Amino acid sequence: MERFYITTPIYYVNDRPHIGHAYATILADVLARYHRLLGIPVHFLTGTDEHGQKVWEAAQLAGIPPQAQCDRTVVRFQQLWEQLAITHDDFIRTTEPRHTAVVQEILAELHERDEIYSAEYEGWYSVSEERFYTEKELVDGRSPEGKPVQRIRETNYFFRMSRYQQWLIDYIESHPEFIQPEQRRNETLGFLRQPLGDLCISRPRSRMPWGIELPFDRDYVCYVWFDALVNYISAVGYRRDEETFRRWWPADCHLIGKDILTTHTVYWPTMLHAMGLEMPRTIFAHGWWLSGGSKMSKSTGNVTDPIEMADRHGVDALRYYLMADMTLGQDAVFTEEGFALRYNADLANDLGNLASRVLRLVERHRDGRIPHPDETAAGPAEETLRRAVLAAVGEMERRLRAMQIDRGLAAVIGAVRETNRYVDQSAPWTLAKEGATTRLATVLYHACEALRIVSGLLFPVMPGKMAELRASLGLTGEEIAPRLERLRVWGELEPGRPASAPPSLFPRIDRRAHDTAARGAARRPAAKKAKTEGLISFQEFSRLALRTARVLEAEPVAGADRLLKLTVDLGDERRQIVAGIAPAYAPDDLVGRTVVVVANLEPATIRGVRSEGMLLAARQGDRLGIVTVAGDVAPGSAVG
Repeated sequence: MERFYITTPIYYVNDRPHIGHAYATILADVLARYHRLLGIPVHFLTGTDEHGQKVWEAAQLAGIPPQAQCDRTVVRFQQLWEQLAITHDDFIRTTEPRHTAVVQEILAELHERDEIYSAEYEGWYSVSEERFYTEKELVDGRSPEGKPVQRIRETNYFFRMSRYQQWLIDYIESHPEFIQPEQRRNETLGFLRQPLGDLCISRPRSRMPWGIELPFDRDYVCYVWFDALVNYISAVGYRRDEETFRRWWPADCHLIGKDILTTHTVYWPTMLHAMGLEMPRTIFAHGWWLSGGSKMSKSTGNVTDPIEMADRHGVDALRYYLMADMTLGQDAVFTEEGFALRYNADLANDLGNLASRVLRLVERHRDGRIPHPDETAAGPAEETLRRAVLAAVGEMERRLRAMQIDRGLAAVIGAVRETNRYVDQSAPWTLAKEGATTRLATVLYHACEALRIVSGLLFPVMPGKMAELRASLGLTGEEIAPRLERLRVWGELEPGRPASAPPSLFPRIDRRAHDTAARGAARRPAAKKAKTEGLISFQEFSRLALRTARVLEAEPVAGADRLLKLTVDLGDERRQIVAGIAPAYAPDDLVGRTVVVVANLEPATIRGVRSEGMLLAARQGDRLGIVTVAGDVAPGSAVG
């Protein structure tokens, strides 16, 4: 029987949660919700890591016992997950007896089998990462993550990790899905090309007393990573509930940040192998959210507060931005401006505007009831819409299984834009004025049916707002949370259901103050300039989404001598772009070319024609040339 067991990292309770914690947990929630949409049983685990030196030091700084520090801080995570609509099935704390007892039993068994031994060790220790590094691993006297280290020499207990080095290399090479994405798999294999030492799994109680006591030596506590990683099996009944454990293990997806890759792809597999347990099916390492060109972290102080963001812009908008703006496995830049651009373009302009105008027309001209379509009044426009929307269903499912949520969402928003085009071209307001009631009913029904499907596809990402929209379409009860099989079929929306325009789903973010400030800054001379251009930062440049696009169609814009209307393929969607290049190019000269476009501009209307991006071109005097890409480059490829 197919099932889906997904885990997040468990989070340290030495400080309040930040956007990095929120992203990983929202991502896991979205994946869990999509699998529920597919009708697959789901077990979603998250929790907190409550032992170790960082927690001990935070408690000392606060002047409270470490358990009190844990109890006080864990509430912040639990409250945030509730606010962010996280639907975890279990929340584990590593101070719980159900976990600590299992850790001690594993330690005792491995020690008895000589998988754990005592030895003196000297090495470089990072307090913030709670791990030792060899001399070769240090970078400019710091850990690979840039954290300070200190030299420590002491007797400790070690897990014989080195004996499993070749086994692990062979396993990774024969299971390409085990570590994703591919660059993280290669990174782990590169790490394993060097001699693998044994893993220190203890800390002397005299130096750091806050941890799980070793069952064979009371003078030591368990190293936090050996303790923490066990949560993935202790939470699903390992050594306690065999039936539950067999049902959920192995995990389908350990979702982690790339900064804890080695612990999850080297320490954890060797531990499991020594215990005689199956490997998790996939360990997926997502990228970092960057701010000011560097990773968001508490130590650098450049973190974004997810509670404050949710309060200002809404939980669903935050969830959507985090899912749509990061390609899984890569880093992404978090900016207020990027958030506003994405929000206004996808949610306010496209989805929110579509829902508002369609349902207001239903209220005004169909007595607030889903109209009965007349299929004899349907034609090619309806068939084009149906194909586009149902294609988005299949694309979302395909991208979900490939861990490409952003590409799936782009396909769904593409279907929303196609529905907007359908409404624009069908002009139901004109049909109402002309008294063409049969055609009007058909157009409004098809637009509502498109809203039913796209709201279902977006429900796992924006459950609150999509529940509102689905209720506005007359859906009730279990229909609010959809099932994919109901989204694969066109015509499921029952005519006659009560429908009403929801309150503004996504009020536009007013960027005028921001734009005014930006223009003012642009007018001020920079301290240093290139010959003719002001210098910009990497962060400013990163806000531009430059993508390759293949020109599919080109035609003049009526009444505008300089404008051409282009239909371009962006890989996961088609867009329409208006460009002032008619004096330099005939329409037929452009078809088939691969050009470069700015893909994250707000849509604009130029001479009555909607433009969804900007074409890059260069000018020298009267000469104009578009920027093109040579070679076989796929549409939608990033340019940078």
